[in-house]
Amino acid sequence: MSTVLVTGGAGYLGSVLVPQLLGLGHEVTVLDTFMYDPHSLDGVAHDANFTLVRGDARDGAVLKPLVAKVDIVIPLAAIVGAPACDADPEAAVTTNRDAVATLVGMLGAQQRIAMPITNSGYGIGEEGIECTEDSPLRPISLYGRTKVEAEEIVLGRGNAISLRLATVFGMSPRMRLDLLVNDFVHCALTKGSLVLYESHFMRNYLHVSDVARAFVHAIDHFEAMKDEAYNVGLSDANLSKWELCERIKRQVPSFEFSEAPIGKDPDQRNYIVSNAKIEATGFLPATSLDAGIAELVAGLPMLPEGRYRNA
Repeated sequence: MSTVLVTGGAGYLGSVLVPQLLGLGHEVTVLDTFMYDPHSLDGVAHDANFTLVRGDARDGAVLKPLVAKVDIVIPLAAIVGAPACDADPEAAVTTNRDAVATLVGMLGAQQRIAMPITNSGYGIGEEGIECTEDSPLRPISLYGRTKVEAEEIVLGRGNAISLRLATVFGMSPRMRLDLLVNDFVHCALTKGSLVLYESHFMRNYLHVSDVARAFVHAIDHFEAMKDEAYNVGLSDANLSKWELCERIKRQVPSFEFSEAPIGKDPDQRNYIVSNAKIEATGFLPATSLDAGIAELVAGLPMLPEGRYRNA
């Protein structure tokens, strides 16, 4: 078993990943500011292999002694999403890129790093052509640019894996409602309707539990996979926003949606993605889009109103 440091481990991804790692017997240290939810890791507080440090991943003095003790680092700490990054550009750059550079500079030659970026780095793809890991990265947003720059730092260092994640969805102890599928299902349940801008724009999707499984897979197959980037998503879920709404309507029949006659989607990414490279290593997602929508339909009504948005 490995010793693992997860920065930002109390967030949307980390609060699902950390219990999985602990359940497999890894020793896990989480560094997090708990700026969003102080209770997201309550369920693992009893585990003797769990250590919590409250602090900022940008603080080298806090980070250095933690890095020295571990075999592998998973840097999840980030300002996530285009709106949140645009609201505080300095925090986005210092957290998403500069903190990763600081972390990489502290790693010994044998220590490993597995990090997530977003496949929004592909920006605007070519119609009918899947983006592979060899496709050019043309991020549109500050968020996409900082994550692509962080990936370059990590892979340039070596002994590293980058997971280029599809748009993530599903329930998490630190929930997020600003993610596209989560947002659309929430609108279907609470408002009953949605107006779409540029509804033909395509994305790929992935359940949050499969993000955690992908990191576990990367740890277990690190030597065979290292020094490469991998797209991670549902290969049967390269869908337009309109098609996504049609899938939601199957489970929320009262949901109505329409195309805006004018206006632009503020997030201009539009691409389809090939996940064949990671699938060739033996990884396949376990949760379908339809199962994830059903989970959200059951789970979202339990949430308090006015929380769980990053921006």
